[in-house]
Order: sequence, then C-alpha cells, then structure tokens
Amino acid sequence: MIKVQNICKSFGDRQVVKSISYDFYKGKTNLVIGESGSGKTTLLKLMVGLLEPDSGSVIYDDKDFIKMNNREKQSIRQEIGMLFQGGALFDSMTLEENIIFPLDMFTKMSKEEKLERANFCLSRVKLENKNDLFPAELSGGMKKRAGLARAIAANPKYLFCDEPNSGLDPKTAIVIDQLIQEITHEFNITTMVITHDMNSVMEIGENILFIHEGTSWWTGTNKEILTVDNPELLDLVYASEFMKKTRPRKS
Repeated sequence: MIKVQNICKSFGDRQVVKSISYDFYKGKTNLVIGESGSGKTTLLKLMVGLLEPDSGSVIYDDKDFIKMNNREKQSIRQEIGMLFQGGALFDSMTLEENIIFPLDMFTKMSKEEKLERANFCLSRVKLENKNDLFPAELSGGMKKRAGLARAIAANPKYLFCDEPNSGLDPKTAIVIDQLIQEITHEFNITTMVITHDMNSVMEIGENILFIHEGTSWWTGTNKEILTVDNPELLDLVYASEFMKKTRPRKS
C-alpha cells in the first residue's frame, strides 16, 4: 500500500496540490483522474520523488519516503516500475535489451536469468518471440506493451502508469487496460494509473481518486461513479464521446 497524507505542492504563488490524502491499495488498480492541470501528474512526481513536497508524507508500506535519505529512497525506487505515455523505450536497443536494462541496473541476476525474465515479461504482454525487434518496428500498442514488460521486469512492488492509453485506438486501449489489471492482480502490485480515458475508468477503476483544482474532490469505485451527485466529476466522466451516449437526459 502507498499512502499520501496531507501532501501539498506550490510553484511560486500557485498551489497545484492542496493537502491531498489518499490510500493506494495493494492488488487493486488505483486510478487518478481529473482535468488537465488539476494536479495529477504533479502528485505522481511527488510520490516517486521527482518533486519534493512543501509538506505532507508519502508512505510506502509504513515507511515515510519523504523523510528517507538518498540511499533509502533509492531502495524504494528499485521496487518501482514505471510505464510512461510514449513507452519511453530506448530506440537503439532491441525489446530484449530494453527489458534487461533495469535488470542490469538493479539486480545481480546471471545472464541466463535475465534472458529468462525478459522472455517471461515479453510473453506476459503477448510479445513472445519479438525479442530482436527495435521500437521503430512496433505499432503504438506494441510499444505500450513492451513498456509494460520493462516496467515489471524487476518484479516491482509498485507500478506507476502515466496515461497508458494516450494515442491508442479504443480496441488497443482495452488490451492495455486488461493487461495492467491482470498484472496488478496476478503479482499483487500497488498500481497507480493516471488517465483521461473514461472507458478505462469504467473498466478497471477499482479505486478512484478524482482531483479537481488540486484537491481531492471525490473518491470511490467505477460502480459508484455514475450515481454520485457531483457536477464536476460527472462533467469529466461524460466528456468522452462514448460516455456522452449514456448520459441521462435532463428533464
């Protein structure tokens, strides 16, 4: 589990994250949603140490990340997997080399063990026998799957996904959503997903934090989200073309 407690962050006179507290549960897909500029990505950066908060705590399994020294923070970072918007694969490396890269950095595995792990991760995201392909040879969906394979290579306890469906067609986005949820459940990972995709929210939103203007505006599940009386949340939910078709008509 990851807990953020009263976390705050300002840039100059602008307070971007305003005393947010939230629990990200182990073994569940924890989604963070909100309009552009609401503070979602800033919250992620605070949680992984890319930004320092003005106040508040980030608790990884009862350990306060903010109070750790650099060596202690590095030990937590080694337990984190990251899936970036564009996949962030190294263009000059094959898929196999991309996946082995974090294993070279953070593990003492033998060459044979690294290759076995790379093959397992590629198979898990349905890219078996694609080891020797380069990122330029992949479709957008394949790049995201390869990025997910690399994110889980070192068997992380925590998985952060930043807009994993950005730029994907709806059918491919469903595949990525399902993989993230399956991997979260299968390996009992604490997963945080930042998304604008309301289809993802409805499909895999087991634990949802809605941020509005830097504050925690609503929390709940995908089963509860359509029944709440929260105009800001419902405006966001029904903003997508798919969801517009299901919005109740006003009398």
